Amino acid sequence: MIASYCAVLTLALLPFAAAAAGGGQGNFNYKRALHSSLLYFEAQRSGHLPYNQRVKWRGHSGLADGLQQGVDLVGGYYDAGDNVKFGLPMAFTVAMLSWSAMEFRDEIAAAGEWPHVLEAIKWGTDYFVKAHTQPDVLWAEVGDGDTDHYCWQRPEDMTTSRQAYKVDRDNPGSDIVGETAATMAAASIVFRRSNPHYSHLLHHAEQLFEFGDKYKGKYDSSVSEVQRYYASMSGYGDEMLWAALWLHRATMRTEYLDYAVCMADEFGGTSWAINEFSWDVKYAGLQILAAKVLLEGGHRPEHRTTLEQYKSKAEHYLCACLGKNGAAGNVNCTAGGMLYVRQWNNMQYVTNAAFLLTIYSRHLAASGASTLQCPDGPVRAGELQALARAQADYVLSANPAGVSYMVGNGQRFPRRVHHRGASIVSHRADGRFIGCVQGYDHWFRRAGSNPNVVLGAIVGGPDHRDRFSDRRSNYMQTEACTYNTAPMVGVFAHLHSQSGPSEAGGEMIHDGRANG
Repeated sequence: MIASYCAVLTLALLPFAAAAAGGGQGNFNYKRALHSSLLYFEAQRSGHLPYNQRVKWRGHSGLADGLQQGVDLVGGYYDAGDNVKFGLPMAFTVAMLSWSAMEFRDEIAAAGEWPHVLEAIKWGTDYFVKAHTQPDVLWAEVGDGDTDHYCWQRPEDMTTSRQAYKVDRDNPGSDIVGETAATMAAASIVFRRSNPHYSHLLHHAEQLFEFGDKYKGKYDSSVSEVQRYYASMSGYGDEMLWAALWLHRATMRTEYLDYAVCMADEFGGTSWAINEFSWDVKYAGLQILAAKVLLEGGHRPEHRTTLEQYKSKAEHYLCACLGKNGAAGNVNCTAGGMLYVRQWNNMQYVTNAAFLLTIYSRHLAASGASTLQCPDGPVRAGELQALARAQADYVLSANPAGVSYMVGNGQRFPRRVHHRGASIVSHRADGRFIGCVQGYDHWFRRAGSNPNVVLGAIVGGPDHRDRFSDRRSNYMQTEACTYNTAPMVGVFAHLHSQSGPSEAGGEMIHDGRANG
């Protein structure tokens, strides 16, 4: 039976959490977790790796991407443990990195990681600039999930299809186009001071938004190859509202806020009360962006009523995480205190919740509001932050299994991550070609630990009873995704800024080689 009230459990489990952390609540080394989370994005890079690449077990890959179609699609990120470049989750990953960079700039800089955050974002946006080849054309995917999943190969050895797929006027994809527009707009804010010449990102964002609005449609109807892997279950309304609100924040032009207000009901922004936030379902995030506009007063009087409706739905999500939405409408919670949404890769919902809880607690404090009103009573901003921290600590091993679900941090973490590159000997150590069948026979099925440690990867995590099985074949729990780690960049930076100089955290592997 899954418990329903994480906020209550968080308080009840504080002694356990402290013991699992090896001391008091402040004993996790959040700075180290931040550092390794950014290393993870280097492990996921596709393309020609730069001279300052720190993850040495990776090499160049996908150097002919787009060649068959006559475009340059080299670069970007692999989304998880496979070798396909899926545009929708990649764009969401970079959007969350950019949001982290905006909200936690000072904290990230104080931890010495600002240049690496910029590099992680730019690796993604450079690719999106390439993928946006014409105002009404966006390349949505490189590689084929079906053929890729029949192979177990290092990305450096790929022999699978590198077919590229696009959306255009005749084959629209407003969800992936809107998400990429949002990402480009958010990133343009990040680079405004440090790299003003990179401001053309905003031009791409505006063109993409116009494209997505003018030629409406779901991208998985146009690119059927994505349906088994990243189908857009929520449709495109949330991505278009998300894009409009990011463009408003980037440009401060009223037309984008007008759009978010005008389309709020039709696209579900003020009518959908959602209990998750993910690469597919953006409602909670965009509702918090709209609530921020209201809290800061950056709107015209005629916008107020709709923005208040957005804020109400944003607070529904937050109250759901806290278990304070009355008898129904709450996010479930395991006995160990983990927010639980569904079986497959539940950690994505945990890390995204930690981010939104942290963000909103800061927005409340900045606006002078000390509480939000939940159906079960008022909630102080500090309670939001406490739950966010409890979720972060659960990831780092404050859980019944005592396992850090962030790879490479702490004494115990998953050693058999479902990840092609990490599970096969590095090409630097053994440059001999490894084929599809050989990869499965010699590496996937071996019982030992992966030869390479994909530092900073946050795996899918335990089930509804806090149980976890570290098996390479158990992809629902041991596969890591970029969008699991991206929101924790901001959360770890914030938690580090709130911690004393005595942060501990046990062992961390520094060079990516297995030691157990």
